[in-house]
Amino acid sequence: MRTLLNIIWLVLSGLWMFLGYMLAGVVLCILILTIPWGIASFRIGLYALWPFGRTIVDKPTSGVGSFLGNVVWVVLAGWWLAIGHIITGIALCITIIGIPLGIASFKLVPISLMPLGKVIVDSRTLQPV
Repeated sequence: MRTLLNIIWLVLSGLWMFLGYMLAGVVLCILILTIPWGIASFRIGLYALWPFGRTIVDKPTSGVGSFLGNVVWVVLAGWWLAIGHIITGIALCITIIGIPLGIASFKLVPISLMPLGKVIVDSRTLQPV
């Protein structure tokens, strides 16, 4: 079921959001000081491309640095990506088949706003991907 949902997700919204994250990552890597945020954008972009079967958990070693980094992230790219997830989620919820995918898109809004201090793990084993 996860594979089927991921394929439908990829066609309807995953590729679109993946490209948004990759664009943000490239722009942030061009600006040398923001390379850590660019790497986080690439990581979350890969998650947004194929989300079912994986989940996001808090990194136990994250602290104030992650919070401050997330503030910078929201200003630079986070709010654009969150708006993309919201618009995509609304568009997916128009059809009955798209409602589960729309809900999944809405679940990606918090990680698009605050990606630092999070780890993507396999939802079955809770081991890092």
